[in-house]
Amino acid sequence: MESSVKETTKFNNLPRWWEPQAAYVHVPFCAHHCCYCDFAVVEGRDQLADRYLDALEREIADCRPTAHTQPGSPAPVESIFIGGGTPTHLSVSQLQRLLTLLRSHFQLAPDYEFSIEANPASLDDCKIDALAQHGVNRVSLGAQAFQTHVLRILERDHDASTVRSAVERIHRRIANVSLDLIFGVPGQTLEQWAADLRQAVELNPSHLSTYGLTYEKGTRLWKDREHGKIIPLDEELERDMYALAMDELAAAGFEHYEISNFARPGFRSRHNQVYWANEAYFGFGLGAARYIRGRREVNTRDLEAYIRKALAGESAVQQSEELSPEERARETAVVQLRRAEGIDRAAYTRQTGFELDALVGPAIEKNRASGLLVDDGVRVCLSREGKFLADGVCSDLL
Repeated sequence: MESSVKETTKFNNLPRWWEPQAAYVHVPFCAHHCCYCDFAVVEGRDQLADRYLDALEREIADCRPTAHTQPGSPAPVESIFIGGGTPTHLSVSQLQRLLTLLRSHFQLAPDYEFSIEANPASLDDCKIDALAQHGVNRVSLGAQAFQTHVLRILERDHDASTVRSAVERIHRRIANVSLDLIFGVPGQTLEQWAADLRQAVELNPSHLSTYGLTYEKGTRLWKDREHGKIIPLDEELERDMYALAMDELAAAGFEHYEISNFARPGFRSRHNQVYWANEAYFGFGLGAARYIRGRREVNTRDLEAYIRKALAGESAVQQSEELSPEERARETAVVQLRRAEGIDRAAYTRQTGFELDALVGPAIEKNRASGLLVDDGVRVCLSREGKFLADGVCSDLL
């Protein structure tokens, strides 16, 4: 299998991990802030959307150009991902404005991927037309579930019929549709999860993401668990749900190419593969993260502060960190281990300058002996059992 870590890009001879080949753009506005969500999201602030787009455009225009880009020239990228929040919560005119400014500031490669996250309840035909007209060729739809009571617990504002209708309408203009699903929801049964998987596959998506429900500290869901208002699902049942997803989706023709992600052949998320390879990427907007030339930065999550700073030409960065070469190398091993192909030793050395075994050899051997890793001498990857215990395996490499 060809390694996803390439030494050079089609645009220059600089290492791929050093200069961004992908751009993430965050749109924080939502009709409702769901109980489990810990992202940079705002509700009831739609009156600030136009000023937010002003600020976003200023931040993008003021960003550091890559080494191969002249100031003021579009930065070449292979993928753009608009996330949130709910980007499709914007009005049609605001959405068109956003897409226009992105196409003007970024030069997309001929075989580009241009993705946007969407909520089934806020995606009408006019918005789908706008997406297609501006070159969006992949929609990631937040279905989350098909069972009414599960959707109610997750505080989603749609039902199963809304998801089906949205997928059908997207498919008329955009072929590449991904569905997000959540398992491990309080009260959810294995049979209900199996039904969700079947219904998702029947909609013929090109990609599926399945996430175990997490209780992020500070969210309403976390508070409800702390106060005993909800009871988390049994860990063994969650494990059975994950195993069922692996088996059912493989039988349906999907490849399990990353811990939480499944794709039909040729439809892996190219944008997310940049993250999992630990390669560089741009990040713009409220709470957005970026990784450029070995430095990680995260923008403020305060909406009014972000708008004020960006419009004034000031940095909206709240956190900044430059890892040492060894820290970057260990982090690279951790994120690459999430992929089905795992860590290619030769490519890893080219990217990090470190020999994998010299750096984390004992941890690899420990987990190989425990049956959690598979090592053929060329690559190291998680075994099936290792996928259930991936967090522990990855922590051993740090």
